[in-house]
Amino acid sequence: MNPTKSLSSFFINIFDFFLFSSLYISFCAVLMVNQTCQLLFHNPPSSSLTWFVFFSTICSYNFHWWLTPFSVIVSKRAEWTLRHRDLNLLLCLLGLAGSLFFFFSLIEHWMALSFAAFITFLYSAPKIPQNLFKQLKDIAVGKTIFLALVWMFVTTLLPVFSENHSLVVADLVFAVSRFCLIYSICILFDYRDREDDKKEGIRSMITYLTEKGIDRLFFLTLLVFLISTVCMAFCGFSGKLILILLVPGLMTALLYRRARKDFSDYLYYFVLDGLMMLSSAVTLFNYF
Repeated sequence: MNPTKSLSSFFINIFDFFLFSSLYISFCAVLMVNQTCQLLFHNPPSSSLTWFVFFSTICSYNFHWWLTPFSVIVSKRAEWTLRHRDLNLLLCLLGLAGSLFFFFSLIEHWMALSFAAFITFLYSAPKIPQNLFKQLKDIAVGKTIFLALVWMFVTTLLPVFSENHSLVVADLVFAVSRFCLIYSICILFDYRDREDDKKEGIRSMITYLTEKGIDRLFFLTLLVFLISTVCMAFCGFSGKLILILLVPGLMTALLYRRARKDFSDYLYYFVLDGLMMLSSAVTLFNYF
């Protein structure tokens, strides 16, 4: 046995576990919540909110993938999920337990937390094999917008509400900027998954649009992202911070053509998902 090959295989398996078990995307969500609190309140989020977001992300993503063991396109993640469905279910239950525990630590904000949990559940609900939930497939045309709204609400507005902070213009501008960045990335995911959606009977905007229509939607979204992010300068944010916030949008635009042809799980679930939290990772160590 080649020890170098064996060691390489070991690290690949570790990386796949970190990525495909949704630990990675959960850390992304935590970093984004931290950035929101850092920029808007100049304080880190409470530990209860941090852990609630972490566990709820673990729960929702593993629940979604437990319901999605197959893929029309060749997918290493789908293959990994098929082999580890019991692990997906276990992580989902552990995430649910953790979410409930920290939910009660934040019980005074039960309405915002319950709304976040409800809209997160609705995204995966059409995949549940029950007639009541199957009917949601017919009204899931805007599911990409819905997913981006879920991410924006959980990582931007939920921290605002949990801090008992009244919404101000700066909060809303930041929320629009983050939503548009996430939505541009979600468009690529929807494009990648359109054949799976057709197979499952799930309608989406991307399955209706032409190739040019998808191009227009993507770049219009990034244009709004650019405008809203630049407008943060009028809300007291520094030019250096704005440049940092703009970088993920620029990188998403540069990756657009490649992502339309290369459906690699590592490109999508590591690079593109990572772009959502890229600026958060930078501002974690610096405040501008």
